[in-house]
This record gives sequence, structure tokens and C-alpha cells, in this order.
Amino acid sequence: MPSSLASVVRIADPHDARLADYRDLTDVALRRVLEPDGGLYIAESAKVISRALAAGHRPRSVLVQEKWLDDVVGLLEQHEAPAPVYVVTDAVAETLTGYAVHRGALAAMHRPVLPGVAEVVAGARTVLILEDIVDHSNVGAAFRGAAGLGADAVLVTPRCADPLYRRSVRVSMGTVFQVPWTRLPEWPEARGVLHASGLHLAALALDDGAVPLDEFAAARPDRVGLLLGAEGDGLSRRALEAADTIVTIPMAGGVDSLNVAAASAVALWALRPAG
Repeated sequence: MPSSLASVVRIADPHDARLADYRDLTDVALRRVLEPDGGLYIAESAKVISRALAAGHRPRSVLVQEKWLDDVVGLLEQHEAPAPVYVVTDAVAETLTGYAVHRGALAAMHRPVLPGVAEVVAGARTVLILEDIVDHSNVGAAFRGAAGLGADAVLVTPRCADPLYRRSVRVSMGTVFQVPWTRLPEWPEARGVLHASGLHLAALALDDGAVPLDEFAAARPDRVGLLLGAEGDGLSRRALEAADTIVTIPMAGGVDSLNVAAASAVALWALRPAG
């Protein structure tokens, strides 16, 4: 399809140097090399690519199978995003990436510069804060819950998994592009930044003195930063020390806690601002 924005190139060799950004996408160590801060990330599926483009992100290139070509070129035209479009067969795509690409398209996207914390949380009433969650699926699911349940922003700690890692983006259904987010500094510096922004820090954790979620929600502060930690270890001691209130979700059936993404969804629903 002729286009002033998309240069369509058909490639039959999976070893072609122009396809380097898409090679061996199942290899986490390699992706960390190819997706560094300030570098690239991979957006998968036309829906996710569309959300990335709508957020102002720009592609370096797009990899697509023939049947999805018109849709992808249309997206690039719609968002005025010039990029080469590499068209490959299903077999070439699988050989190249290491898995069956069945979502239509992949895009190598330039990473945007992350904004400052104060900018992201300015005016926010509910902020989700993820500490050291290393599972990319949980990060993506937490972003999806944040988008669907009305969180105004998401903050992640320095050692939290990358929200723009391919699996995080996919699980989030592209909502990592619609919820404002950035990385926090280390504790206790992060506490000072968050308190300076007017956030009451509520840590979701198991503690004998914790306030049940429904009680906290009934008298929620106007602006809340909800802290959640990794499964197993939970929040760090420094995060708990930074919190203004420890909050717990009352459980039944001998279960002590929920998956972190599920817990964040329950808490965000309970804390949704009235009106």
C-alpha cells in the first residue's frame, strides 16, 4: 500500500539486519539489552500499538504479517507516525521472535522520557505505588486495574519490573500508555516527595494493627497513595516505615492474602472517590 508515512518492505530472511529489534523476544536477558531505559520497547498487537501511538509514542519500525498490513499502515497514517513497515510470513515471524506471532503486529517503539513524580501525581486523588514487583504480568495486570478502576497515576520503585516490557504491555492491554506513571527514588527520599505532593500513604500489608480496608475507605483521606509489594516478601520495612496507615483486606477460608494484582484491584475499587 503506498503511503507517505509508512515505507512497506517485504522481507523473507529472518536474519535480515533490519529485523534485529524483534529477534529472540522470548529471551529476557536479551530484551533487557534491547529495551533499556531511554532505548526501545516492544508493543504487540494493533490495539496496543494504537494506544501507544495515541499516547504520543513513536515507532522505530513495525513488523507485520500480510493480512494485517492495511490496518497497521492505517494506524500510522492516522497518528502521523512515519516508520518502515516490515512485512513477513508467519513462519519468518516465528523463526525471528521465537514464538508464534498471532496478534497481527509488533512495533519497536522509542521510549519516552519519564516525567518527574510531582508532575505525575499533581492533582491525583488515588495513586497506585508498586514496590519491587518483579513479575511483569503482575505489573501489567496492576496497570489494567488502575486504568479500569479510576487510579489517577501509578508509581513504581527503582527495582520494580519494567511497565514497558513486552509482557507487561500485553497483559495491561496497552493501559500502561493511558495511566500516567513514572519511577520513584529510593526510600526514604520517596516518602518526602510523596508527602510534599500531599499524598497520604496507605500500605496494604498483613499486620496485627492494620486497619481493615472497608474502615479505611469509609473515611479515606482526600488524596491516597496505595502501596503494594511483591508476593511472598510483601512491602519492605522501609516502605512500611514510610506509610501513614497500614491497611489490610480481611480474608476468609484460611487464605491470608491475594495475588498483588487482585489485591490492588480490590483496594482501588474500595477507595474509589465518591462521585
